[in-house]
Amino acid sequence: MTTWDDRQPIYRQLADRLAGALLDGEPPEGEPMPSVRALAARFMLNPLTVGRALQALADDGLLDNRRGVGLFVRSGARDRLRELERERFLAHEWPVLRTRLRRLGLRPADLQLNDLRPDDTAGDDTRRTA
Repeated sequence: MTTWDDRQPIYRQLADRLAGALLDGEPPEGEPMPSVRALAARFMLNPLTVGRALQALADDGLLDNRRGVGLFVRSGARDRLRELERERFLAHEWPVLRTRLRRLGLRPADLQLNDLRPDDTAGDDTRRTA
């Protein structure tokens, strides 16, 4: 069962989860999004809440509404979403993280940043050596 945070509207949290799936390529660009009914059943939400989440993604330029057919992932949506997420991270999350790193006395070398690669989405890498 999905849990929701009381500090943020549920539609926004759902939009964020769906955006995360889009970043992971699900569904692929040009493919349809799951229907409002399917998403409402999957997340046990009111269809109006789901509709609002999908509209937020459409407003961000990630989805196209094809009348009578449904919502489709727009071409370039993944790149656009990655750009939006990077901007949000750098503006809101990075300053807090940087302050915490300084307080803890952590340096870049301590973070093993060489373990991160742009295509490392799952965190497992069979090419790493122990």
